[in-house]
Amino acid sequence: MALTLEQLKIKYPNALAWPFGDSAELANQLATLVIAGKKVASCGSLQSWNADDHKPQPGSYSIILNGNNQPVCVIRTTGLFLTRFDRVTPEMAMLEGEGDLSLDHWKQEHQRFFQNEGSFHPEMELVFETFQLTEVV
Repeated sequence: MALTLEQLKIKYPNALAWPFGDSAELANQLATLVIAGKKVASCGSLQSWNADDHKPQPGSYSIILNGNNQPVCVIRTTGLFLTRFDRVTPEMAMLEGEGDLSLDHWKQEHQRFFQNEGSFHPEMELVFETFQLTEVV
Protein backbone atom coordinates (compact mmCIF):
# COMPACT_ATOMS: atom_id res chain seq x y z
CA MET A 1 0.00 0.00 0.00
CA ALA A 2 1.31 3.45 -0.95
CA LEU A 3 2.21 5.85 1.81
CA THR A 4 0.03 8.92 2.26
CA LEU A 5 1.43 12.43 2.21
CA GLU A 6 1.01 12.59 5.98
CA GLN A 7 2.97 9.34 6.43
CA LEU A 8 5.72 10.58 4.12
CA LYS A 9 6.01 13.84 6.07
CA ILE A 10 6.57 11.77 9.22
CA LYS A 11 9.14 9.57 7.48
CA TYR A 12 10.89 12.62 5.95
CA PRO A 13 10.63 15.43 8.52
CA ASN A 14 10.93 18.92 7.01
CA ALA A 15 10.45 17.55 3.48
CA LEU A 16 8.87 19.95 1.03
CA ALA A 17 5.92 18.64 -1.03
CA TRP A 18 5.32 20.01 -4.53
CA PRO A 19 4.56 19.12 -8.14
CA PHE A 20 6.81 19.90 -11.10
CA GLY A 21 5.64 22.26 -13.84
CA ASP A 22 2.71 24.60 -14.22
CA SER A 23 -0.13 22.20 -15.05
CA ALA A 24 -1.48 18.86 -13.87
CA GLU A 25 -0.48 17.26 -17.18
CA LEU A 26 3.10 18.53 -16.92
CA ALA A 27 3.30 17.49 -13.25
CA ASN A 28 2.37 13.94 -14.26
CA GLN A 29 4.82 13.85 -17.18
CA LEU A 30 7.76 15.16 -15.17
CA ALA A 31 7.07 12.95 -12.14
CA THR A 32 7.03 9.95 -14.49
CA LEU A 33 10.46 10.98 -15.83
CA VAL A 34 11.82 11.20 -12.27
CA ILE A 35 10.49 7.75 -11.39
CA ALA A 36 11.99 6.33 -14.62
CA GLY A 37 15.39 7.79 -13.66
CA LYS A 38 15.47 10.09 -16.71
CA LYS A 39 15.00 13.39 -14.86
CA VAL A 40 17.68 14.16 -12.26
CA ALA A 41 17.62 17.96 -12.36
CA SER A 42 15.27 20.91 -12.44
CA CYS A 43 15.50 24.67 -12.38
CA GLY A 44 13.50 27.71 -11.43
CA SER A 45 13.86 31.45 -11.63
CA LEU A 46 15.96 33.09 -8.95
CA GLN A 47 13.07 35.55 -8.58
CA SER A 48 10.68 32.74 -7.58
CA TRP A 49 13.37 31.15 -5.40
CA ASN A 50 13.81 34.37 -3.45
CA ALA A 51 10.03 34.77 -3.01
CA ASP A 52 9.60 31.24 -1.63
CA ASP A 53 9.82 30.79 2.14
CA HIS A 54 10.61 27.07 1.83
CA LYS A 55 13.64 26.21 -0.26
CA PRO A 56 15.34 22.88 -0.92
CA GLN A 57 18.90 22.64 0.35
CA PRO A 58 21.58 20.07 -0.49
CA GLY A 59 20.70 16.94 1.46
CA SER A 60 17.05 17.88 1.93
CA TYR A 61 14.12 15.77 0.76
CA SER A 62 11.15 16.71 -1.40
CA ILE A 63 7.95 14.75 -1.82
CA ILE A 64 6.98 14.98 -5.48
CA LEU A 65 3.28 15.24 -6.18
CA ASN A 66 1.47 14.28 -9.37
CA GLY A 67 -1.15 16.37 -11.16
CA ASN A 68 -3.76 15.33 -8.59
CA ASN A 69 -1.52 16.46 -5.71
CA GLN A 70 -0.90 12.85 -4.69
CA PRO A 71 2.64 11.81 -3.65
CA VAL A 72 4.42 9.63 -6.21
CA CYS A 73 8.07 9.73 -5.13
CA VAL A 74 10.66 11.31 -2.87
CA ILE A 75 13.84 12.98 -4.10
CA ARG A 76 16.92 14.23 -2.28
CA THR A 77 18.63 17.42 -3.41
CA THR A 78 22.29 16.75 -4.26
CA GLY A 79 23.31 20.19 -5.51
CA LEU A 80 22.19 23.74 -6.16
CA PHE A 81 23.88 26.39 -8.26
CA LEU A 82 23.14 29.66 -10.02
CA THR A 83 23.32 30.03 -13.77
CA ARG A 84 21.68 32.17 -16.42
CA PHE A 85 19.07 31.04 -18.94
CA ASP A 86 21.43 31.82 -21.83
CA ARG A 87 24.25 29.82 -20.18
CA VAL A 88 22.42 26.51 -19.76
CA THR A 89 24.49 23.84 -21.50
CA PRO A 90 23.34 20.83 -23.53
CA GLU A 91 24.52 18.64 -20.64
CA MET A 92 22.38 20.56 -18.14
CA ALA A 93 19.35 20.33 -20.43
CA MET A 94 19.88 16.57 -20.74
CA LEU A 95 19.85 16.17 -16.94
CA GLU A 96 16.31 17.57 -16.91
CA GLY A 97 15.29 14.54 -19.01
CA GLU A 98 12.56 16.28 -20.99
CA GLY A 99 11.47 15.93 -24.62
CA ASP A 100 14.27 14.87 -26.97
CA LEU A 101 16.86 15.88 -24.32
CA SER A 102 18.17 18.68 -26.56
CA LEU A 103 19.08 22.19 -25.51
CA ASP A 104 16.68 23.56 -28.16
CA HIS A 105 13.76 21.68 -26.61
CA TRP A 106 14.82 22.78 -23.13
CA LYS A 107 14.97 26.44 -24.21
CA GLN A 108 11.58 26.32 -25.92
CA GLU A 109 9.77 24.70 -22.99
CA HIS A 110 11.49 26.72 -20.28
CA GLN A 111 10.96 30.01 -22.11
CA ARG A 112 7.24 29.15 -22.29
CA PHE A 113 7.20 28.29 -18.58
CA PHE A 114 9.03 31.45 -17.50
CA GLN A 115 6.93 33.65 -19.80
CA ASN A 116 3.79 32.21 -18.13
CA GLU A 117 5.40 32.96 -14.77
CA GLY A 118 6.09 36.51 -15.95
CA SER A 119 9.83 36.31 -15.35
CA PHE A 120 11.41 35.41 -18.70
CA HIS A 121 14.51 37.20 -19.93
CA PRO A 122 17.34 35.55 -21.92
CA GLU A 123 19.80 36.59 -19.20
CA MET A 124 17.54 35.74 -16.25
CA GLU A 125 19.19 33.98 -13.34
CA LEU A 126 18.16 30.42 -12.58
CA VAL A 127 18.60 28.17 -9.59
CA PHE A 128 19.57 24.78 -11.03
CA GLU A 129 18.94 21.79 -8.75
CA THR A 130 20.27 18.26 -9.11
CA PHE A 131 18.67 15.43 -7.19
CA GLN A 132 18.47 11.69 -6.77
CA LEU A 133 15.40 9.50 -6.53
CA THR A 134 15.08 8.20 -2.99
CA GLU A 135 11.77 6.35 -2.96
CA VAL A 136 8.81 5.61 -5.24
CA VAL A 137 5.51 5.58 -3.33
